[in-house]
Amino acid sequence: MSGRSSVAPRDAADVRAYDIETDVLVVGYGCAGAAASFEAARAGAQVLVLDRMGGPGGASALSGGEIYLGGGTPIQRACGFDDDPAAMAAFLCAALGPGADADKIARYSADSVAHFHWLAERGVPFKPTLWGEPAWVPPTDDGLMWLGENSLPFSGLAAPAPRGHRPAAAGFGGKLLMDCLAGAAESAGATALFDTKATCLIVASDGTVAGLVARRYGIELTIRARRGVVLTTGGFVDNDAMLAAHAPKLLGHTKVSAGTDDGSGIRMAQALGAGVRHMATGQVGISLIPGLAARGMVVNGHGQRFVNEDTYPGRIGQAALFRHDMRAWVVLDERAFDEVPERQRWGARPTHVAETAEELADLMGVPAAALADTVRRYNDFAREGVDPEFGKAARWVRPLTPPFAAIDVRAGVRPPAETGDRRGTGASVFTLGGLHTSLDGVVLDIDGAPIPGLFAAGRAASNVHGEGYVSGTSLGDGAYFGRRAGVAAARAG
Repeated sequence: MSGRSSVAPRDAADVRAYDIETDVLVVGYGCAGAAASFEAARAGAQVLVLDRMGGPGGASALSGGEIYLGGGTPIQRACGFDDDPAAMAAFLCAALGPGADADKIARYSADSVAHFHWLAERGVPFKPTLWGEPAWVPPTDDGLMWLGENSLPFSGLAAPAPRGHRPAAAGFGGKLLMDCLAGAAESAGATALFDTKATCLIVASDGTVAGLVARRYGIELTIRARRGVVLTTGGFVDNDAMLAAHAPKLLGHTKVSAGTDDGSGIRMAQALGAGVRHMATGQVGISLIPGLAARGMVVNGHGQRFVNEDTYPGRIGQAALFRHDMRAWVVLDERAFDEVPERQRWGARPTHVAETAEELADLMGVPAAALADTVRRYNDFAREGVDPEFGKAARWVRPLTPPFAAIDVRAGVRPPAETGDRRGTGASVFTLGGLHTSLDGVVLDIDGAPIPGLFAAGRAASNVHGEGYVSGTSLGDGAYFGRRAGVAAARAG
């Protein structure tokens, strides 16, 4: 099993000759690896990228493509929004906490406009239009979307501004993003070796990482990295042994990955004494349609609301999994269902329908009196256009009228481009924890000291995230801190 394969480092003195030599070796070719490779090559280093798959992309290419950017980007200004780095940092510290890295957030926010221009210069297209509805992935090519900035508790921290920047692709834009970034790395001179799996690091007698051992088509390769190794190998959601050890709440759910997030890079670094952070944390994509949830109520197994439904849907997902074991339903009426166009419903349909809240509760298997009281209280306040219990914005608040419907999140939803049954637990998860790194991607040991010659970025590292998550912060911080790690590696040695 992948979680039990040895990652013990190899002594450089035991390597008689290297099969391949390069200045900077990047392991993993997602957005962080592509960004690191580009910057290292642009800094004058000879760069080799390894990936166990047959080409670049990884989980980044399968993603929605959202990149969290702000501080006053051209797209924000074109859509009529003022923003500044302080407001962006305030939101991220709150949304990504507790445990969010304030120093990294401050640097990322201060450099966000420049990072936008870096992406645009690499060919990533952004359209200066706003998608204004709650959504996981909009069906349009609009270049900007809200990600909870305009919902409580965040709307009170700073003037809200949308910061979800999207490549100009209708629906999922991850492939377009990766095509641009991988093309940029190749144009800068980085070369790649695919179908190659890293197995352990090679370490010199003074503790400096000198390269790594890999396997390609069953043949062992030793690769020397004269300046540094950059680990961009992803998280560990595909390694059930690591999940059991660090994040057991994430076990048994649909995995959001390319199937290769086995934690190998994290484990290889840990074998050298690397520190890790926030290993129990994870993002939870809950199987609900945000536009339907915002127009109705999300209730738990006790028939009670537990969140403002207009917030970033990942917050609903984390609350549903970590506090309510995924016993969650969207309760709504016919008008709410019809207001969301069929294309945006991703196949979601009511699993229960009834004339009264009590009858609906019986079908759902939740306490009838509790659900009836929840609906009554919600409607009483909704007639005044307010939600004092959870603070949902007035735009989404109105009384629900019979007949009522409930959508069990365990019934699943499926983006239009996908096929097959998506019924499961109602949660699609990935890990957020990873290696402890400096602002420049240097891997730090358990004492906080640098491990010479070793760098990390992307989901293999713990960067801006604490316990929270917002779409676009994986691709955003992966590319940004990948860039920093690539520059630092090129200048090392």
